[in-house]
Amino acid sequence: MVFLVKLPTLIKEIGSKAIFRFAGIGVITALHWVTFYASINYANASIALVCLATTSFFIALIEPLFLRRKIQWLDLGIGVVIFPGMVLIVSNLQGGMLTGVYLGLLSAMLAATFVTLNKKYIEDATPLRITFIEMVSSALFLSLAILYYYDFESLMPTMSDWVYLIILALLCTTLAQYLAMSSLRHLSAFNSVLIVNLEPVYGILLAAILLKEYNELTMTFYIGAAIIVSVVFIYPFLKRRQVH
Repeated sequence: MVFLVKLPTLIKEIGSKAIFRFAGIGVITALHWVTFYASINYANASIALVCLATTSFFIALIEPLFLRRKIQWLDLGIGVVIFPGMVLIVSNLQGGMLTGVYLGLLSAMLAATFVTLNKKYIEDATPLRITFIEMVSSALFLSLAILYYYDFESLMPTMSDWVYLIILALLCTTLAQYLAMSSLRHLSAFNSVLIVNLEPVYGILLAAILLKEYNELTMTFYIGAAIIVSVVFIYPFLKRRQVH
């Protein structure tokens, strides 16, 4: 309802073409969420988070293509080094766990796509308006998909569910998206997404403590995860040396 009220103003100020563009990016964002949580469902949170760390590799490939820039070989090299870690992670996985890895990598590719597109069109509107359009289009897309695949009554949240959903929607999603959008005015898509690669650090620790996922994972997983996280931490120092 709020979106419909604001729609005429948005069309007048930023144009219908920009609105449809950002709405499309919002759908890509929604697909990223779906594949990420599907990865958790098929595998577990630790595997999904480590797969998400490959977003930087996909951005190293996608950003020069979308933004018509020269390939940054250091960025690409860092991305390539991540993959031996991925090989170690999947080496002892089978069945649903392996499906979870594929979904996690797809989620990372989708994340790289919407971050790069946001960087390309960040000057077309303010970060607040971009976030508003993308979050509304994401919510509409997911709502229609849920209604198509599931019975609405069976999905009706309880009162406690609403509390968690509001926290997740406003703080963990909308606010985070707005801050990420604002950062794109000052950072490249590759640099901004490096923060995402910190998630495996605390994510795996929390999954081990709260979900006892260490019982499901082998030593090769943790070696692979260590390689990926180490590369992420080393990158800023290499980048600084390259600049100087």
